[in-house]
Amino acid sequence: MSSLEDRVAAGSSALVTGGAGFIGSNLCNVLNEAGIVVHSVSRRASRTETAHRHWQIDLADAAKVRELVKSIRPDYVFHLASHVMGAPDLSHVLPALHSNLLTTVNLLTAVAEFGCRRMIITGSLAEPVSRTDEPFPPSPYAASKWASSDYARMFHALYRVPIAIARVFMVYGPGQQDLTKLVPYVIRSALRGEPPEISSGHRLIDWIFVDDVAAGLLKLALAANVDGQTVDLGSGTMIRTSDLVEQICDLMAAGIRPRIGALPDRPFEPNRAARVEETFRLLAWSPQVPLAEGLSRTIEFYRGQGC
Repeated sequence: MSSLEDRVAAGSSALVTGGAGFIGSNLCNVLNEAGIVVHSVSRRASRTETAHRHWQIDLADAAKVRELVKSIRPDYVFHLASHVMGAPDLSHVLPALHSNLLTTVNLLTAVAEFGCRRMIITGSLAEPVSRTDEPFPPSPYAASKWASSDYARMFHALYRVPIAIARVFMVYGPGQQDLTKLVPYVIRSALRGEPPEISSGHRLIDWIFVDDVAAGLLKLALAANVDGQTVDLGSGTMIRTSDLVEQICDLMAAGIRPRIGALPDRPFEPNRAARVEETFRLLAWSPQVPLAEGLSRTIEFYRGQGC
């Protein structure tokens, strides 16, 4: 066993919300490999056979959340379930409120009552770092994540919940279920011989491979002296959206070029890189999958899907 696995007590358990999702399913695999008994939960049934127990529960129901936590008594809680739509549309306000903020408060309340070794909630690169430099979040998703982080800090300060916030940057990789996200959209468009349509492509984004995120979340759960803190999980390097799309097209050698400027830019989107030096100091973690390798692995996955 690795030194990391040695720090996991025999028979410890974890609850992973959003466990049937893109990041959650990868995290469940990592936790299983580390010898942790895993319970996943989401509103939908698991699509595949799993090596862990899956619960189909709506986390917006406070009573059901309380009963779930009381029944499992998890040592570690990873709250990944959310309404992950970064567009500023009015239609996302209520789903983000219910699926992101309300579920977080329900879970925090249950954990405050029954306890755990560490609870991790996932923040977003889109939420403001400070109210001085960024007076408002750019989308309902970012607002719900910002409010969730504030609730988490309050629960840590007032009720001593051992919680840490993982600010996760732009995740990509094989098996991403929302095919409207940029990377799978571009790959699948090229596989069909269709030029992908994007915005101006000026935005700079820090991309991080899903395997690295799952490993970072486990590191954060086991780290010392991180309660109440926000820790970035990203690569520390930004790339223009247009350059990323061009790189995908080049790797696929499909002779397809994107239609840049075909879509409008979203307003107020931040350009932010992960604070990787601080993260390494706290977790002794850094991403292991370079962008070109991660994109190649993702391309091969979707090729194998016959998309």
